Order: sequence, then structure tokens, then C-alpha cells
Amino acid sequence: MAPHHIRLELPSRLGQAFRMADGEFDISYTAKLARIELTDEEKKEFGAQLADVLQYVEKLKELDVEGISPTAHPVPLTNVTRVDEVKPSLSQEEALMNAPAQVNQLFLVPKIVD
Repeated sequence: MAPHHIRLELPSRLGQAFRMADGEFDISYTAKLARIELTDEEKKEFGAQLADVLQYVEKLKELDVEGISPTAHPVPLTNVTRVDEVKPSLSQEEALMNAPAQVNQLFLVPKIVD
């Protein structure tokens, strides 16, 4: 099964994990990271959709945004909160079902701080 690639230019801080030697986006690798299985047909379909999104992003880069301050949300929000109430959620077993590693019913992750 040949990998499906599409051309993608990501900022270096975001793109390191997804950048291949030839600078292409590896859909198979991304699906593996997400722990989802895709058929060849799905890889082609999602690859085409992602290419469309990336083309649109490139088009947006052409906009003159001089003098426009960056925003995190289009409408100003202040103290947006909701009542904290218990709702149904995943059981511990369900939450750990796709964990690559676990110990004592907890996620086992690599140590990142010495």
C-alpha cells in the first residue's frame, strides 16, 4: 500500500512532526498518530479535502492585514462560564481503550522533564 502525500507548507514549529524529507504531508502517518484506519479511497478523499483547505489558507495569506490587530475570537467575550454540573462521560476503561501504554489504570506517557 503506497503512502498518500499532498504538498503542505507548515510553520516550522507546527510542521516538524508532519514534515517528511521531501516536504510533503503524509496522510497515513497522521492517521496513525490519530489511531484511525483509513482505506485508500478515504486517504484520497481526505487528501483532496485537506488540499482544498490549504489552498484557501494560502489565499488568505494574500490579504492585507496591516493595521488589523490579531484576535482570538471575532466577538469580545468576558467571563464566559457555565454551571459546573456532573454529566455522563467515559468510563475509565473506555478512556484507556486506545491508550498506547497504561499502568495501574492510568495513561503511561514518556518523561519529558528531567
